[in-house]
Parts: sequence; C-alpha cells; structure tokens
Amino acid sequence: MIPNIPPTQTWDALRNNPNAQMVDVRTEAEWAFVGVADLSEAGKQAVLIQWQVYPSMQRDRAFEDRLARAGFTPDHHLYFICRSGVRSLAAAEAARAAGFPHVFNVADGFEGPIDAHGHRGHAAGWKAEGLPWLQR
Repeated sequence: MIPNIPPTQTWDALRNNPNAQMVDVRTEAEWAFVGVADLSEAGKQAVLIQWQVYPSMQRDRAFEDRLARAGFTPDHHLYFICRSGVRSLAAAEAARAAGFPHVFNVADGFEGPIDAHGHRGHAAGWKAEGLPWLQR
C-alpha cells in the first residue's frame, strides 16, 4: 500500500530529506494553466513527468523510463502529486513496481476536491494548505 502523505508533511520531507523529490504527474496543460509547486526554498524543483498524455489522456507507457532518465534511484524518496491524488497514486504504484521502494502519494494533490462552489484549490491540497507554488 502506498502511503498518503498530507501536503504539509510532504513539504517538510522535501525541505529536510536530501533524497526527497516531488514528481508532478499532471499534464502539460495543468502545469501551464494551474501552476506548480515552488520548491525553491527547499533547493529543489518539482520534476514534471506526465502520467497521462494530454489530450488523449492515455497512460504514458514510457513513464517508468522517464523516472530513470530523471536520475532517480531506489534511494530517492519520491512524492507523487497530481490534481487530487488519484493519478499520482497510480503513478506511485507503477514506480514501486519498477523498483522504487520509497514512494508516497501527496494526499489531496495540488488542488484537492471540488468545494461547495464547484472550485478546486480551496478545500484541501497543496494550494489550500498555503504551500508555495507559482504560475508558469
């Protein structure tokens, strides 16, 4: 089972563990229009590797190869994030099956669930927790 880690604990791990890294598995469109986690205070940046390729939303069959090409090894602690935590969980499971033992899912993702007004980013997730992010 892949552990679901709250965004604030993820942020702490990224700042305190040199082997911790965030892998953002959303689409290029999401990175461009919604924003990305700003990890500069931790001396890092999120590694952007799509789990599903926009616009077809088909799983990227080269996903595991892209993790390896990004320089990740079994020693890394990989924190996977997507919009709400569903795609990132699937990506973390694939990473574990590919030989990365220290994988985590960022609970509620970058934007979290839809709130009472039909919007994301306010009820839970990275943005709602007030963690650093930027528009690309």
